[in-house]
Amino acid sequence: MDQQASNNNVSFRVAKDDFSDAVAWVARNLPTKAVQPVMRAMVITADEQGLELAGFDYEISTKVRIPAEIEFEGTIAVAGKLISEIVGSLPNKPVEVKVTGTKVLLQCGSSRFELPLIPLDDYPQFPQLPEVTGTISPSLFVESITQVAAAAGKDDTLPMLTGIHMEINGDNVVLTATDRFRLAMRTLEWDPASEGIQAKLLIPAKSLVDNARTLDTHLEEPVEINVGTGDQVGGEGLFGLHSGSRETTTRMLDAEFPNVQPLLPKTHTSMASVEIAPLQEALRRVSLVTERNAQIRLEFSHGQVILSAGGTEDSGHAEETLPASFTGRDNLIIAFNPGYLKDGLAVVGTDRAVFGFTEPSRPAILIPEPENLPEADAEGNFPTPDTDFTYLLMPVRLPG
Repeated sequence: MDQQASNNNVSFRVAKDDFSDAVAWVARNLPTKAVQPVMRAMVITADEQGLELAGFDYEISTKVRIPAEIEFEGTIAVAGKLISEIVGSLPNKPVEVKVTGTKVLLQCGSSRFELPLIPLDDYPQFPQLPEVTGTISPSLFVESITQVAAAAGKDDTLPMLTGIHMEINGDNVVLTATDRFRLAMRTLEWDPASEGIQAKLLIPAKSLVDNARTLDTHLEEPVEINVGTGDQVGGEGLFGLHSGSRETTTRMLDAEFPNVQPLLPKTHTSMASVEIAPLQEALRRVSLVTERNAQIRLEFSHGQVILSAGGTEDSGHAEETLPASFTGRDNLIIAFNPGYLKDGLAVVGTDRAVFGFTEPSRPAILIPEPENLPEADAEGNFPTPDTDFTYLLMPVRLPG
């Protein structure tokens, strides 16, 4: 990237809130300690359309446009996280920025800062946002990503488990994530840009969650999803999002996501329905006697569930009984990691959650409560209810 000759004269005036939001959004993806100092830079371009602020760390690129009064156009770069901290601390008054020699002068009210310019000679070329693959409402996108990311892995030695798998089949999209101990799957519909489109993508979960958190869910215009095909500069393997004045690209994971379909049970020997808020509170209390998310036991019987934990001389014992709807051949005792169970309950999205069980040693499902629970078949098994979200949870083995 060539630094423009007009950089010596760049000058603009911008509303503090607009500037603060924009620099904070770009700065959050910039590295704190970069191998190349230039990668810490936030690139600010002043042109006839206002300001464009951008950052790139070879994995994630971000760009945002905001209105501004431009006196002299040009492109400059400064330390991104530093200017974000500075602008965030300024009073709510217009911010004036101008270049003087090798410094950037920033003034707001009685506050005055000088920052060194970062040369852009060695800055890499920004990837271009790939073509639009489809669109989705912001609220549906945020809800779906939040639900699925609850089960994504955080172990970088298993990169295939740190991503969210997106399988596109026409207007149907299936999002899946797993860390081997739990699995989350969300099915949704979107508006594809072309008929019959099919793709399997693996996007870093952290990037997707970070982007989802900053989306304005009240926007009427849909979020554009852009998948790189290799035709654009640096476009191959890129997953892009465009919403309002913001756009971002993320390099997808080059790894094979495991086939998780065989893990999902088709039928269950028993089912239970529990109100989520009291269950979350009971889990929090009973967990106090456990160490490092040790197991919590749930004993389901007609009309109730008993939560218990501890039982050793060192840890003490806790127990709490909640009302629950339970149908099955026999009473059931099963144990879970309380942290994993709380994560699933937090993203179900309904007032009550439904559990489906097969055996105490086999994975259980957790789903939003449907309008009607299924009836048992001739063999006494319950089919999995139709649902757009499933959280599969591995139990903890009970002693004996």
